[in-house]
Amino acid sequence: MNPLYETMATSVFERMSLAAAKHGAVNLGQGFPDFGWPPEILDAAAQAVREGSNQYAPSRGLPALREAVAAHYGRHQGLDLSAENICVTSGATEALAAAILATVSQGDEVIVLTPAYDAYAPLVRRAGGLVREVGLAPPGWRIERDALEAAITPKTRAIVFNNPHNPTGRLFDAGELAAVAEVARAYDLIVIADEVWEHILLDGQSFVPFASLPGMAERTIKCGSAGKIFSLTGWKIGWLVAAPEIATLAARAHQFLTFASAPHLQAAVAYGLAEGDAWLAPMRQGFARARDRMSEGLTRTGYAVLPSASTYFLCVDLAASGIALDDESFAKRVVEQAGVAVVPLSPFADQNSSGQLIRLCFAKRDDTIDAGVAALAKAQGMLK
Repeated sequence: MNPLYETMATSVFERMSLAAAKHGAVNLGQGFPDFGWPPEILDAAAQAVREGSNQYAPSRGLPALREAVAAHYGRHQGLDLSAENICVTSGATEALAAAILATVSQGDEVIVLTPAYDAYAPLVRRAGGLVREVGLAPPGWRIERDALEAAITPKTRAIVFNNPHNPTGRLFDAGELAAVAEVARAYDLIVIADEVWEHILLDGQSFVPFASLPGMAERTIKCGSAGKIFSLTGWKIGWLVAAPEIATLAARAHQFLTFASAPHLQAAVAYGLAEGDAWLAPMRQGFARARDRMSEGLTRTGYAVLPSASTYFLCVDLAASGIALDDESFAKRVVEQAGVAVVPLSPFADQNSSGQLIRLCFAKRDDTIDAGVAALAKAQGMLK
């Protein structure tokens, strides 16, 4: 069997969700919300099942959805796009896979800023590439240009750049964006921009798409997610956005990954992108309120909570909370003994991991948050 998969551990998200189910625990681990989706988009999907096509969609996506994605980014981010820039994928992880497979050849090196979403490294390796980690340090998680440039070699082909950043909740600032863009231009690199959290901004901040930076439109592959925009992660409708010639190459990889996604869900997402701008502000407000509820509850019980400006996630520093356990041991103990599932941060990096940070998902109803905080308060008393 392929040694990449023979030696690969089960995803930490799957592992902790299975543990939560086994022990009847509150699941604050895997990043899916239990509120926030607009009912109108569910109605649109149901109508499309009954009245629309239920056969294969075009591989690059329904024309209506590709046009809706282009128009959405024109309105919200000032990007000048058409359907030719868009390829619809089965979730953003498949968009990342297609982008990486279209970009990376045997022996190429790809820079990944860690901690990082755990799909990046396996996808790079499956394409025959080598991962070069550049570690970001808590609590600020800042990108330092010197560290980024030090990772460049003659074999460097691409940078995977996630902004806003999972798992830390960081929204990188203008200086950091400029530093990544300057390095990409200087060394002729492709930037695979994982921007799925672009609308989950929690403190009135604005998002800058990487492709809008000087000289980056022609060397950026943007990956987006309807699941994140509309809180419907199980729909698995995503897309990649790039210059037409790059989008076409990535679409060739996509056609042999999933070929196409469910047409009724594509039609509903097209409706949501075209008609749902008014849904975005209440969604952000709801997630900000949930973040604050969880953060305040954890702080009251003695946990050291790191700032989070975006995503569904916040991080807790176990050492600063007076807990000596490493993150994996803590996660195992609390799911088994306190009844709450969390995600350790160490699997988000092969190197540069502190080993004493955990990630929690706050995109939950009040009762779920309160039950999770109560369980972690119990764990605080048990483990100190």
